[in-house]
Amino acid sequence: MNPLLSRLQPYPFERLRKLFADVTPNPDLRPISLGIGEPKHAAPDFLKQALASALDTGLSAYPATTGTPALREACAGWVQRRYGVALDAATQVLPVNGSREALFAFAQTVIDPTRTGATVVMPNPFYQIYEGAALLGGAEPHYVASDPARNFAPAWDSVPEAVWARTQLLFVCSPGNPAGAVMPLDEWRMLFELSDRHGFVIASDECYSEIYFRDEAPLGGLEAAQRLGRSDFRRLVIFTSLSKRSNVPGLRSGFVAGDASLIKPFLLYRTYHGGAMSPVVQAASVAAWSDEEHVVDNRRQYREKFEQVTPVLAEVLDVALPDASFYLWAGVPASFADAAAGLSADEAFARALLAQYNVTVLPGSYLAREAGGVNPGTGRVRMALVAESAECLEAARRIHQFLSRRA
Repeated sequence: MNPLLSRLQPYPFERLRKLFADVTPNPDLRPISLGIGEPKHAAPDFLKQALASALDTGLSAYPATTGTPALREACAGWVQRRYGVALDAATQVLPVNGSREALFAFAQTVIDPTRTGATVVMPNPFYQIYEGAALLGGAEPHYVASDPARNFAPAWDSVPEAVWARTQLLFVCSPGNPAGAVMPLDEWRMLFELSDRHGFVIASDECYSEIYFRDEAPLGGLEAAQRLGRSDFRRLVIFTSLSKRSNVPGLRSGFVAGDASLIKPFLLYRTYHGGAMSPVVQAASVAAWSDEEHVVDNRRQYREKFEQVTPVLAEVLDVALPDASFYLWAGVPASFADAAAGLSADEAFARALLAQYNVTVLPGSYLAREAGGVNPGTGRVRMALVAESAECLEAARRIHQFLSRRA
């Protein structure tokens, strides 16, 4: 077996199951899960119709890994409308089966494990695929802790120059998971300058870009590059998907876009990897990327939900409205820590909340790694407000009661 498999960490939800193994949830309350970031809003009817209409012809031929010209044009058209960035659909866009598989596969394309000290830099906390992709690519992860003083944005300026010098790939996530911070233009400028100096590739995970709470839409990587005169998008590839934008996580559809000189070898890798998208999914994806009305309505639902839930939780927790995404990144009282049981405050909080109020949240320490003696997720929990408003508000009220009674 590949010895690198032994370096993979248990996934956060596997750790959560183990944490809850001996917990009996309160049977008098129906279960509410804020643990998994899986969209629960209804999938748009027109996407279901597009899927059904494609069944007669979409199952009778092998699909091309490049996707259909219509799909690549639809993706490029969305980028133009959303960011004001013009792309060559033939060379700068590639459909993928969701951002997860693409983020992992892209790292295998970029990383050269024969080079001494091959390093992949990533935020901390982070989406665990970044770490797994780095380890299985034969590189070492370097974790960049989030900065509470900057809305939990990664402190990129804390990375030593010696680490940047051996970095081959940088994962960024904006809006971020779990805290929802959006990278400003100055931060992009700094990372582009570092990329120019050291030659590393930037993979920008932007799957939460369409769920935001401010008047201004989040800045994207391609948009930032264009503003800074980098219209060739050198050493930059962005990743996005329909899962959150269109409430279709089961569709497994997204695309990557950016530097044509990186898209080309990535296409070669995916051709051998078997990464072609079903023609049926492609047809529905064309419809999804071409329509914005359902996205506006989806964003409205999230905004209304967060407007109701956040003030309730803010009365008892250290929590605030994020820039974007559908998570709340909440600090819990340090008094929950249980040294005797070996539980951090976020773990003990999650166990007690489930036992007493049948609400599931994810301990923040499970989304991060200890680096420099500190796990930046410890003492916080991630709450995914993905269910309908009434259910999320009910969960918030239970949490409020849970903490109020404990005070």
